[in-house]
Amino acid sequence: MTRAEGIERVGVVGAGQMGNGIAHVFALAGYEVLVTDTNPEALAAIPVIVSRNLDRQVNKGAITAEAKADALGRIRATPDMPDLGPLDLIIEAATEREPVKTAIFEALVPHLAPHTILATNTSSISITRLASRTDRPGKFLGVHFMNPVPVMQLVELIRGIATDEPTFERALSVVQSLGKTAAVAQDFPAFIVNRVLIPMINEAVYTLYEGVGTVSSIDLAMKLGANHPMGPLELADFIGLDTCLAIMNVLHDGFADTKYRPCPLLTKYVEAGWLGRKTKRGFYDYHGDAPVPTR
Repeated sequence: MTRAEGIERVGVVGAGQMGNGIAHVFALAGYEVLVTDTNPEALAAIPVIVSRNLDRQVNKGAITAEAKADALGRIRATPDMPDLGPLDLIIEAATEREPVKTAIFEALVPHLAPHTILATNTSSISITRLASRTDRPGKFLGVHFMNPVPVMQLVELIRGIATDEPTFERALSVVQSLGKTAAVAQDFPAFIVNRVLIPMINEAVYTLYEGVGTVSSIDLAMKLGANHPMGPLELADFIGLDTCLAIMNVLHDGFADTKYRPCPLLTKYVEAGWLGRKTKRGFYDYHGDAPVPTR
């Protein structure tokens, strides 16, 4: 794999699960990566988490120990977001809330180099609307990585209405340089993957809410009956119930169609702070040795 032409230095805004995965794959592909986050603990944990995930690849024989060391040497962290300004490509990977993303781009704009491309890892929010809050809607697009980033092959590429062709082509080259495959999506709520996936999860929550099945029976039915590697409720816990709810709300608001109404039980779990694996409780309880259904 070789770096995409004109892209050598990449910035990542957000040191959470998606941000550290994005930093991982870019560094492994030979890019210099600078990561920023408002949370000092998350920023400090980046090398530890990336190192652990690279070790998995070393143990599987997918990469060498030397490649791991080289990749770690390409990742740096900074608490100061303006430091990312001169880079070639900046990818925002913050929480799935539009005001947060908008604030990030507005804070970056005064510090950007003229050539810098801006991208968002949003899984559902309008690319056109986010781009309009910057000084370069032509150099702005959606680059939606799947979770976990080092493992999943797909990247959704989403043009905003103003995204220019050179920017899109360069982003496509970047995705290919990472050894991943791009699926091109139009700028409609939730794009392709989550427009199909999250309503399915929401329907599984309705199936639980209406007493059609238990957590275990719903997940078992979809794993054995539809050959899904994870049941929909287990998958919801992995994604994060707050993220699932946020995407359902984007769909509901964007299309004004009742088929996208979030299940009240999903809302209730989020209100309770039961967000899935990251809080150790969602549709399953993760405090013990094995997950236990909570309903």
